[in-house]
Amino acid sequence: MIRLLTGAAALALPAAAMAQQEAPAEPADETYYEECCVHYYPLPKDVIVVNGSGVLGRSDSDKVQANSFLTDVDPGLGNRIENRLRDEAGLVQFRRSDGRSAHPTSQGITLRGLGGNASSRALVTLDGIPQADPFGGWVAWSAYDAINLGGIFITRGGGSGVDGPGALAGTIGLHSEMTDGVTGSVAYGSRDSLDASASAGTELGEGGHVALDARYGRGDGFIPVAKDQRGTVDRAAPYEQGGLGLRLRFDAGDDSRIEASVRGFSDRRDRGTDFTDSRIDGVDASLRFLHNPWGSTQLLALAYIQLRDFESGFASVAAGRNSVAPALFQRVPATGLGARVEVRPGIDLENPLRIGVDWRRTVGRTEEDFFFTGTVPGRHRVAGGSGDTVGAYAEWTSGEVQDGFLWTLSGRVDRWWLGEGYRLERNMAGPVITNLRFAERQGWEGSGRAGVRWSSDAFILRAAAYRGWRLPTLNELYRPFRVGAEVTTANEMLKPERLWGGEVGADWDNGDTKLSATLFANRLTNAIANVTLAPNLNQRQNLDAIDSKGVEVSAEQAVGPLTLRATYAYTDAKVDTSGAAIALDGRRPAQIAKHGGSVSLRNNGRGPFGGFATLRYIGGQNEDDLGLLRLDDALTLDAGLSWRFSDAISIEARGENLFDELVPAAISSSGIVERATPRTLWVGARVSF
Repeated sequence: MIRLLTGAAALALPAAAMAQQEAPAEPADETYYEECCVHYYPLPKDVIVVNGSGVLGRSDSDKVQANSFLTDVDPGLGNRIENRLRDEAGLVQFRRSDGRSAHPTSQGITLRGLGGNASSRALVTLDGIPQADPFGGWVAWSAYDAINLGGIFITRGGGSGVDGPGALAGTIGLHSEMTDGVTGSVAYGSRDSLDASASAGTELGEGGHVALDARYGRGDGFIPVAKDQRGTVDRAAPYEQGGLGLRLRFDAGDDSRIEASVRGFSDRRDRGTDFTDSRIDGVDASLRFLHNPWGSTQLLALAYIQLRDFESGFASVAAGRNSVAPALFQRVPATGLGARVEVRPGIDLENPLRIGVDWRRTVGRTEEDFFFTGTVPGRHRVAGGSGDTVGAYAEWTSGEVQDGFLWTLSGRVDRWWLGEGYRLERNMAGPVITNLRFAERQGWEGSGRAGVRWSSDAFILRAAAYRGWRLPTLNELYRPFRVGAEVTTANEMLKPERLWGGEVGADWDNGDTKLSATLFANRLTNAIANVTLAPNLNQRQNLDAIDSKGVEVSAEQAVGPLTLRATYAYTDAKVDTSGAAIALDGRRPAQIAKHGGSVSLRNNGRGPFGGFATLRYIGGQNEDDLGLLRLDDALTLDAGLSWRFSDAISIEARGENLFDELVPAAISSSGIVERATPRTLWVGARVSF
């Protein structure tokens, strides 16, 4: 039995049961319709609905854009969310390495060629809560290792307006699942790696539920520097990560419930030389109220807090890589706060209208010691500030019909504020060098989407146009940094990024065969990038624009117990700019490949044996804005086999990068190549009661 998360909340189960009484008769092609929160979803007969994500029913509005839904995201046995996302062509993380070896500040994510720096241009949410780091906009992927996910929705293209600021390239919605019973896994892998996870859940009183999720992983790591470039200072880069989450759910009267969630995570790793340790500690908590009656007015009220504390050391390695010294030590405490209220009025037993308001606040600073003499720092810097957005939105989506038109129209207006920023530099044993205060700023931004979808039997045509925006992160505004000899200065006058985009697409879905093709065009104005001003000197600046157009194709074929799936993305992205950044005009943005794709074969798990194989390709790309440093393309193979020899126990073996391909993740100005994960093998067991 495949488990499918529709995005509906758990309290929708009684509503779904009521809706089935009036659902369409079961079609002859062995497809039925499960009605959750008054929206129909075509589901195969061997799929059930998994609930517990703490959100109202997923709107049909995203059907006007290219989207995909990932269900095989079970934690444990070396599985990682960021690597599973790489199977979706066109979805790009700033570095090709994952959350065990990449530097934590390089884990931004984007789609459709809208790259440029480590801040995410796609909006990542967990049960509707934004997940980007409050200070830097990167994503701590290790924070989700301990979460029992029911699925991941990926919507490509600019946000609907409902999603809010940050959804320039798309939205990646993680949806949690309330565990019922006990599940767990333990695995041992290459380089003395250990990966253990467990989830337990049970009913709590009348109408309540409690769930506890945990995960722990460690490994000796691999040497990040390519083999023929290593020196005596290079060594393996170990990691240790863990997390714990608690979720509670209580009924609060008819068709209502209250949910509370708290989770914490810890991440320790280094970069393969002395003085490069990094640490992330985080705690997230949320409280939400849902009123979700069938065919009547629905309500969501949500409040959340995110606490992050990040530390990292940076090293200076001599040209021969035979000596290393500390270059910088950084600590970044940051806080994110937010709230949302959404109402969906009941209209003719449906909920086509969404009206809401939300607020998000980010506060953070960087504290840095640098100019080391030996191991003693000579200078200290503090820089930071705050940012707020308050928005109101409305969205109307016509009722879903089996054959015919669906249309959606949404609009959103946001008021944003940047509080007084600051940057202070002083000598450790001397006077203040710099003491700057940056004036408060504020402004208005609008976003929204219009889209239409026409379906006839298995054939679908769709089109959408959208506008989105993103506020510069506190990191982009206020923090200068150095990588080797390269210095990048901050820019407190950065303007918000704005995107206009559109797409047209066609889909074919007859159950066993699924085909999809999408043509898109985007123009990102005020794109923030690190612009080269002189040798070894860069500054964050707003480019005039990044123009990106391309095609995304996916195909899926079910063959008995197997499913073959292929994805491909072609992205033609170019910088359009002038002034100080004229040298970038017409060039391809950094970190964006023109071609990318994957082919996977998976077993549906119905029998005692299961498995998968995924061939993944990423094209060559530029490391820097001028295209002087080139990262070669890479072809990797991941595969696994499993055997369920009882209802409760299964064993599994899997491998990452089985070809042991050199996957270049970064290249320094001196030509030193950093690699992503080499061949890694795992063997382990799963239990479920």
